[in-house]
Formats: sequence, structure tokens, C-alpha cells
Amino acid sequence: MFKEHPRGLQTLFLTEMWERFGYYGMRAILFLFMTTEAAREGLGLANPGMGLTTETAGAIYGLYTAAVYLLTLPGGWLADNIFGQRKAIWYGGILIMIGYALLAVPGLPAVFFLGLAFVASGTGLLKPNISTIVGDLYPEGGAKRDAGFSIFYMGINIGSFLGQTLVSYFGEKVDWHLGFGLAAIGMLFGLLQFRLTQGTLGEIGIIAKAKERAQEGHTDSGNSTVGLIIAAITVVFLASLQVMGYINVTDARGIASAVGIIIVTATHAYFAYILFGGGLSHDEKKKVVVIYFLFIGAAIFWSGFEQAGSSLNLFARDYTDRFMFGWELPAGWLQNVNPALIVIFAPVVGAMWVRLAAKNLNPNTPVKFGIGLILMAMGFLVMYYAAQLVEATTKVGMGWLVMTYFLHSIGELTLSPVGLSATTKLAPKQYAGQMMGIWFVGASVGNLIAGLFAGEIDPNNVASLPSLFWSVVQLGVGAGIVFLVISPWLHKWTGDIDK
Repeated sequence: MFKEHPRGLQTLFLTEMWERFGYYGMRAILFLFMTTEAAREGLGLANPGMGLTTETAGAIYGLYTAAVYLLTLPGGWLADNIFGQRKAIWYGGILIMIGYALLAVPGLPAVFFLGLAFVASGTGLLKPNISTIVGDLYPEGGAKRDAGFSIFYMGINIGSFLGQTLVSYFGEKVDWHLGFGLAAIGMLFGLLQFRLTQGTLGEIGIIAKAKERAQEGHTDSGNSTVGLIIAAITVVFLASLQVMGYINVTDARGIASAVGIIIVTATHAYFAYILFGGGLSHDEKKKVVVIYFLFIGAAIFWSGFEQAGSSLNLFARDYTDRFMFGWELPAGWLQNVNPALIVIFAPVVGAMWVRLAAKNLNPNTPVKFGIGLILMAMGFLVMYYAAQLVEATTKVGMGWLVMTYFLHSIGELTLSPVGLSATTKLAPKQYAGQMMGIWFVGASVGNLIAGLFAGEIDPNNVASLPSLFWSVVQLGVGAGIVFLVISPWLHKWTGDIDK
């Protein structure tokens, strides 16, 4: 699998695998832990949770998963300007491990939220920078880089499969905090592996990108005045929304909604600064505009896909018959359909892109995004019919979720590794880590929307489910069609990244 690729790919593959083991394993039980009934005197629950309402848990879940990806933007900046990518990965992994260790300690809610904060901060350092180094392994670009990212994506999903299997089982069937502890052990393995094998990366990622560019004789002429003006306009805009009552922070859901507005506003302000005050050439500005559209597409895709850990997880727990041979599967195990399919199909899809490129038939990046968005929507079309069936039969078979995850997995392969690869190729060198951070901010927005969507589910009102799922179908199909229509224009601005 690694034979025709740089040696460093295996190091990054295994590091990301163990980091994702913890992230997806913990994500599989987080929403369930928060909504499971809390321990009370005389109740005698075998494995009590936090006892939060679906609405509150959805808001907290959305805030946490949004923070995980939102913090990739400052994480990218720190790597670009101070640490370099290698140190950012190392420090990030340490913070993640500490966070999971805190979650493993039963105690006050403050300890729980502190653990989430450590995990989010560490992931913000690790996630964008490991992807940036993968891109740097392929200076020639082209379809081989896309294939390399597809293999890297296999590492993500092997870790996801193992995490969701082990963490879900021990968390749901034994003790929630034991599950969180397993996530900490996984990150420890990832840190040790990275430390012992990082020599395969050569000199990549040691020096911060901004310093490296300065050593090459480039002088970046960013306009700080433009940046200050844009920042001031952003602050005034957000303050106006607060005064007019559009931002409400009186409860968890209000905080989550406010954070969503702030993230979207700040991201647009950041793009405005990069384009008008970032000292970019005309060609670089065009490529940043393409990254902006990829950001929008990613946010919409993840807003549906990431409901695997929230609304679809609730559907698995409450409305799905999970008994096999008289034993009820943990709800989180159904999420393993996605990583299993990614592991199976990632090399197939990666090889397909290479073969199509050899025949000049490789679809360009915007077209792949359009296909991925429509496949995500088709997954929710399946859930629309499953929800209608629940109204009549109380519970449905696992096949409905399996089919949804199949469609989402193929859509993910069509969009996500391609988006990662395109961002590394389109990003101006001095903003490489930050542009990768922007890519993950798209995931941040999507995760926040997914959490808020799950909060809309009323366990006592099954009739509301079909309309909720149908709204995702409409969003995904509409966005997919838009990408297909504008793909020729966007493709012209990407340069030669699809060759």
C-alpha cells in the first residue's frame, strides 16, 4: 500500500490513526453519555450518565465538535509562524491525551468540560498540521497526491473503526469513563509512534512556513491596516446582532447558535483580510476564492455527515432494532459501517482517480464536491423513509442506517480527501497551515449545525423526524447542483491542481 509513496506517509498514517481512534471512539459515546439518566439516590443505575436533555446535550455536542475543528485555525497559525508543523503535532497530541484522561475521571461537571477543552485545543494543533505535512510529501502534486491522501484517509478510518468498536463497547456496556480512558491510551500510542519514526519525514515540518519563506528571500507585504479595519467592522457587526437580539446566550442552545454566527462571521472576515490585506498575487487570490467555495461545500457536507454522532446515533439507540442472536449491539457500533467502508473503498477510489487522470477523464475538484454533496443527501433520503416507517412500527432494522452510512461513506471519499489535497495545493505557502485550518473550520460549522439539528429531535414526537431529515435532503441536493453548475468557472481558477 505504501510502496509507491514517500516513507513519511506511513508515519503520518499511524499517528492520525491513533488520534482518530480516540476522537471517534469518544464521539461515539459522548452524546449517549450526556443523555443517559444520571445517578440519583435510590435509583441504582448500573452505568449512569449526565442526565441532560436532548436539546442541551445537542448544543454541548455541537459546541465541542465545532471547537475541535475551529481551533485548527489558530493551530495552523501557530505552526506557520512559531512551532513548525512537527512540534505542533507533538504538543497537540499531549493536550489531547490529557483531555481524555480528565474525561476518564468521574467527578464534577467542571472536570468533564475541562477535558473537552483540552481535547479540542490539542486537536486544533494536531489536525491541520499533520494534513499539511502529507501535502508537503508530494511537491509534484497531481493525482498521486490525491491517492496519497486517500491512503492517509484509510488511517483515519482504521482508527475510527477500532475506536468506535472498543470505546463504544466498554463505554456503553461497562463504564462510560473506562471508554474515555481507552481514548487516552490510544493517543499515547500515537505519540510514541510519531516520536520514534518522525525521521522518515526528513526536514519537512521542522521550520515554520513563514520562517522558511523568509529564508528563501520572500518578503510578505501583508497590510495590517486593512486587517484592523476588517476586525473593527466584524466586532461592530457582532455587537449589533447582540443589541438586536439575534445573539442569545441565555442557555446552551443559545450559546451554540451564537457561536455559529460568530464562527461564520469571523471566517468571512478572515477571508476578506487574506484577499485584500494578505499581500497575495492575483493568481493566489483566485485560488483563495476557490478555497472559500470548498469551505462552504465542506460545511454543508459535514452538517449532514456528522449527524452520525448525534441525530443518527439517537436513531440507532431509540428507534433501531439492534439485537443479533439475542444480544443487543452497542448503538455506537453502527457507526463502524462508515470507517469499514472507507478502509475497503479508499484504495479503490484513489486508484480510480489515478487511472482516470491517465486517460484525461478525472473529474475536477468542484465536480467531485457536487457528487459528494448529493450522495450525502441521498443518505438522508433513506432516513426520511426510515423515519416514516418508525411511525408505524416503533423500530426498524439496522439496514436503513447501514445504507445511509454506505452512501455517506462514498460521498466522503469523493469530497473529503480531495478537499484536503486541493487545499494543500491551492494555499499560498505563507498561509499553508491557516488555509488547512480554514478547511477544518468548514467541518466546525458542519458539526455545530449537526449538534443543533439533533437538539430538535423530540423523543416523544416521532412524527417530527421525517420533515427534519427531508430538510437535509433539500440542502444537500441543492448545494450539489450548484457545485456542478459552477465547476467550469472554479476549475479555471484552480490552475493545474487536478492534473
